[in-house]
Amino acid sequence: MLQKNTLQFLSSLKNNNNKIWFDANRGWYDETKADFINLNEAIIKKLKKKDTTLEPLIAKNCIFRINRDVRFSPNKTPYKTNMGASINKGGKKIANAGYYLHIEPGASFLAGGIWMPKTIELKKIRQEIDYNFLEFNKIVASQKIIQQFGGIDKSKEYVLTRPPKGYDIDNPAIEYLKFKSYIVSKNILDEELLKENCIQNIVSNFETITPLIYFINKAIED
Repeated sequence: MLQKNTLQFLSSLKNNNNKIWFDANRGWYDETKADFINLNEAIIKKLKKKDTTLEPLIAKNCIFRINRDVRFSPNKTPYKTNMGASINKGGKKIANAGYYLHIEPGASFLAGGIWMPKTIELKKIRQEIDYNFLEFNKIVASQKIIQQFGGIDKSKEYVLTRPPKGYDIDNPAIEYLKFKSYIVSKNILDEELLKENCIQNIVSNFETITPLIYFINKAIED
C-alpha cells in the first residue's frame, strides 16, 4: 500500500509549488519518491507472473521526474503535483503499449494501452486490427474490460471524425480504426491507495489489460 505521508506531501506541494519550499522539504520528497518506487516494485513483481515481457524491468526506470518542463508552457510552476510511472518492458523511455499509474490526491488513476502513438506505429496498430478484428474485438469487448474500465476510451479527442486513409466506412472494424489512442483507465480513491489490498487490486486491474498490451505491441513490433 501507499503511505499516507506520500499523499500529504503531494497535497502540500500543490499549495507550495516553488523551489524554496521544495528545497526545504527535500527529505520529505525523498521519502515520497522512495515510497512510490517501492509501491511500483511490488506491483511489477506480481505483474511479471502475467506479463512475462516485464521480467528485466525495475521500478526506478519507470518513474517520471517530478520537475516540470516549463519551456513552452504558460504554467511556470516548477514541479508536478503527482507521481507517475510508465510500466512496460522498456520503462518510461519506450513508446510501446504498457501500464500507467498516476498518484495525485483526489485524482489518482491507473490506465493501460497506448496514448497518441506516432504515425508509423498507429498505422501498424490499425493494420493489425483490420487483419485480426475478431481477436481485437474479443479483447476490448470482454466482460472484464467492460466491468472494470467501462470499455476502451472513446473520448472525442482520441477518435477521428472520418475513416483514416485507406479504410472504407463499411469496414467491420471502422469504429476502432478511427481511434488515435487505444487506452482504458480507472480512477482510484485516496482511501483505496492506503489499504492493505492496494497492490493486489492494482495488479488485478493491470492483468485485465495485458491482452490489449500484447495485441498492440505485437502490431508495433512485427
